[in-house]
Amino acid sequence: MRRQPFPSGADGVGRSLVVAHRRLERGYTFVELVVVSTIIIILASAIVPLAKVTAVRQREAELRRALREMRTAIDRYKDAADLGQISPLERRAEAEGYPPDLETLVNGVTPAQDATGRKLRFLRRVPLDPMTHRRDWGLRSYQDDVDTSRWGGQNVFDVYTTHAGTALDGTSYRDW
Repeated sequence: MRRQPFPSGADGVGRSLVVAHRRLERGYTFVELVVVSTIIIILASAIVPLAKVTAVRQREAELRRALREMRTAIDRYKDAADLGQISPLERRAEAEGYPPDLETLVNGVTPAQDATGRKLRFLRRVPLDPMTHRRDWGLRSYQDDVDTSRWGGQNVFDVYTTHAGTALDGTSYRDW
């Protein structure tokens, strides 16, 4: 007995179902793959700039946080020096009550009239500059000129990043 290639009882309908089934089994055509690839490339090209801007925004937020943290520590040191809470042996007369360097904020100073040996610490650690990925911050002294780019070394009045780039809002990172 010979086998029939198509289901019995449906000579034209069975044949069209088999042809349609074979067509589905062949997979995608080259044109379909090109169209899908083009759509994916267009979507990816729109996402890449957005991802770059998001990364820059995140680093800028980290920079603001680090600067705020260090400036707050400098202000707390200055307040403690002005209130006489820091031992006179730890302060320099020409420092105007500001810390001599950032490491002093981390290492701490001896409190005035305290024999326990504890230290007043103002920072846990010097934060990493998110723009340069180093801990070498630019420093300003109280005695420095306003527009100078070099630290005089007398004390630390302010900190800034040494990165020469421009922020998303158009300002220089050094002016933050």
